[in-house]
Amino acid sequence: MDKSWTLYQKKAKNLTNFSSLDKILIKSRKGVTLLDTSSPRIKHNSSLYHIFTEYGDIIIGLVSTIAAIYLHSTHHPYMSVILSAIAIGSFSITVAEIAEILADRLEEPYASFVLTFSAVAVEILLLFMIVREAIHSPDALETVKGGIISAVIVDMNVLLGLAVFIGGLSFKEQEHNEDTSSTYTTILLVASSALLVPSILTYTNDSHTLFEASVMIAMLLGVFYIAIFIFQTKTHAHFFKATAKSRLFRIKKKFHIEDEEEDEDYFFDKLNNISNFFFMFAFILIIGILAELFANDGIAIAKEQEISTGLAGLIIAIIAVAPELLTAIKAAKDDEIQRVINIAMGASTVSIMLTVPILMGLAFVNGIELTLDFNAFQVGALILTIILAWKTTDDGETNYFEGISHLMFFLGYAVIATLYK
Repeated sequence: MDKSWTLYQKKAKNLTNFSSLDKILIKSRKGVTLLDTSSPRIKHNSSLYHIFTEYGDIIIGLVSTIAAIYLHSTHHPYMSVILSAIAIGSFSITVAEIAEILADRLEEPYASFVLTFSAVAVEILLLFMIVREAIHSPDALETVKGGIISAVIVDMNVLLGLAVFIGGLSFKEQEHNEDTSSTYTTILLVASSALLVPSILTYTNDSHTLFEASVMIAMLLGVFYIAIFIFQTKTHAHFFKATAKSRLFRIKKKFHIEDEEEDEDYFFDKLNNISNFFFMFAFILIIGILAELFANDGIAIAKEQEISTGLAGLIIAIIAVAPELLTAIKAAKDDEIQRVINIAMGASTVSIMLTVPILMGLAFVNGIELTLDFNAFQVGALILTIILAWKTTDDGETNYFEGISHLMFFLGYAVIATLYK
């Protein structure tokens, strides 16, 4: 994991005296940078650069939050929505980074669980705030349904596709545990088939029957997830770990390479797990407040501009998935494609299995009946996405062309979602 600034001293000392090097590699949470130490500008501005590099997401998030609240109070909805989205994205990155610190301290599949749940929490908050808008604007529920489906579409095509594509540019092929993808695609296919039940009942014109069917399906999905959780963490945890054929696994074993020790200068690296969980949930709470601003002004703008519910749901999904996307790309570049598979497919599983029952429960408490009558386009795109993921990952290897395939599918979906009324 790339945390606070770390000088590659061990490598440098093998070459020459570290102090004599004019150019050094500095590794931070944001990536690897080549700096010229002979430059006075670098020497004088290194502290400021360090602060912004390490805490830029928090700084941008705070500034955007203050501006969004002010603009909302002064009735400037367009700028309020844009800045609240920026703030949500910035704080979501912070949440993802804290989750990554926790994930590095845990073993798989628990590591990927932390990363997945941190992102899904943001998704649930965003969608719940839009559910609440349905009290004044019933059409908002269609945006919520679009957001649920779009979250899976974005996870399985944008996150997985982009990470596999970028990883494939660095490595001809990347190996993962085929049992992972096989299990997840089976789970997702069963879950998406279950969503067909209330969708079919839409044609009966009986709203009470539709709501009852939606509640039963939501309960079944929740029970199914309990079985999946036991399967994933207890009885078959090895299905979700990198196998001996993984390139990174072989190299580490052959050369006894341990993860590089990094200078724990980043604030959250110094904290224990309990403190990090506290801060992670604190940032999620702030995101919840921003989500209410985003939903309040966003729904009004969507109605005014006649934005399709599919496109609105897609925008929400992209905002929620953005932090996960950065984590997945980094993992792919480090040849940790197993983590990419776990994040993409794990998040998709949670998006259906937990997001649906939780949102329905929260909606019911607020006196709103959220039904699962997704339209044919949404269910069809969901099932085709799962089939595509099954075909591109079933052999335990990925390459850049398979990443392109997922991205092309997403672009096609985005075009139709934009135009579909």
